[in-house]
Amino acid sequence: MANFNDRKKEVIAIIGAGISGLLACKYCISKGFDPIVFESESGIGGVWRKTIESTKLQTPKSFYQFSDFPWPDSVTEMLPHQKTVLEYIESYATHFDLVRHIKFNSKVLSLSYEDDSSSGEWNLCKGKWNVTVYQVDFVVVCLGRFSQLPNMPEFRPNNGPEAFEGQVIHSMDHSKMDTKTATNFVKGKQVAVVGFQRSGMDIAMECSTVNGVERPCTVLIRTPHWNLPDFSPWGLNLGYLYLSRFSELMVHKPGEGLLLSLLATTLSPLVTN
Repeated sequence: MANFNDRKKEVIAIIGAGISGLLACKYCISKGFDPIVFESESGIGGVWRKTIESTKLQTPKSFYQFSDFPWPDSVTEMLPHQKTVLEYIESYATHFDLVRHIKFNSKVLSLSYEDDSSSGEWNLCKGKWNVTVYQVDFVVVCLGRFSQLPNMPEFRPNNGPEAFEGQVIHSMDHSKMDTKTATNFVKGKQVAVVGFQRSGMDIAMECSTVNGVERPCTVLIRTPHWNLPDFSPWGLNLGYLYLSRFSELMVHKPGEGLLLSLLATTLSPLVTN
């Protein structure tokens, strides 16, 4: 792999100005580069820019912070709200002067790689990347796992949303609504939420708050698992489970014995908590 310290005249493009993109930008600057960050939105923050109104951190803020930029003393909540998290990310970018490297409202439509080597093998050190109208030496893709890519299941013909008499939307579409629009959208309707992960739970809670017990929200789950209501249920800090070697016991491993297999099977519901 190329040594960055030997190649500081080369241009580095970073796609996305979320947390990963900002970290990549700061690292490149620390190595003497002048990176270009392409961000399709008008501001930084990635998924934290447009979220469900009730979104908060689901881990204590001490576990969710930049190592060189701690949370300000004014933030006293253990699980800050989305707006507070976004302000923290924006403060980080401002503090390290990262914004001047970002080109907002610049959506990358295509990437192509040109290899200058004669061997025919893909060579990171000799090729060039064409990013829309730019040619750069390296590309760092920081789009996030779910950014603008809704995960929609595949259905047999005539057995998908077209067979349903109601309206079908993805949680990503719901997150883009403002509070008033989201409230009016579900008010007075019988709502079913498919999925029991974080966005599903948040949306189900919002629907239940709007419609109450008169029109309860139905949650459909494919794989039953335990759901704990707090990061410290019954006074037990979940960090001891998930942020320690103990978490390895929850996952099946090649060559495991009978005892480890039984433990992984018994503790498997904790993996999807």
